[in-house]
Amino acid sequence: MKLGIISDTHDDIVNVRKAIDIFNQENVQYVIHAGDYVFPGIIKEFKKLNGKLIGVLGNNDGEKNYLLKSFLEIEGELKGELGELQIEDLKIAIYHGTSLEIKEVLIKSGKFKIVVCGHTHKIEPHDNSTGRYESNDGRTLVLNPGTAHSKVESLSGAFVEGGVIILDTDSKEYRYIALS
Repeated sequence: MKLGIISDTHDDIVNVRKAIDIFNQENVQYVIHAGDYVFPGIIKEFKKLNGKLIGVLGNNDGEKNYLLKSFLEIEGELKGELGELQIEDLKIAIYHGTSLEIKEVLIKSGKFKIVVCGHTHKIEPHDNSTGRYESNDGRTLVLNPGTAHSKVESLSGAFVEGGVIILDTDSKEYRYIALS
């Protein structure tokens, strides 16, 4: 089974559409969104997804009721601030990543094989955009696709690094795909 991972779309409808095209080409069954949609209307773009959208809230998601309504309208699942997902033997935590302390607790808990997060707009793992995870090595893999927003030059460098991740639960491999 293939999963798509995306985060920090920040209203970028062009890149959201690119991501959905990639996810559909890759035949993903679930897309995990780690938050920061910003405008609830962006969720409606995921109606074109050939899989199910599962997401959590980010620190820039103020319109929580409208986000939930949008998720319900496309038959997606909005799990609040923190989500858990069990797919086959793979237990995944989904957290935007606003609190480094909470992120660390999730990683060190030993409950999850993978922790999906966003917030930093930085790709994790930092040293490898392609890799494997083992099902019984006892370690937790952190996957952060960076920002799915278009690349923008700024003093903060906030919208420079990111795309989407495709995770294959059969081969135990993941790979990063840039959006722009």
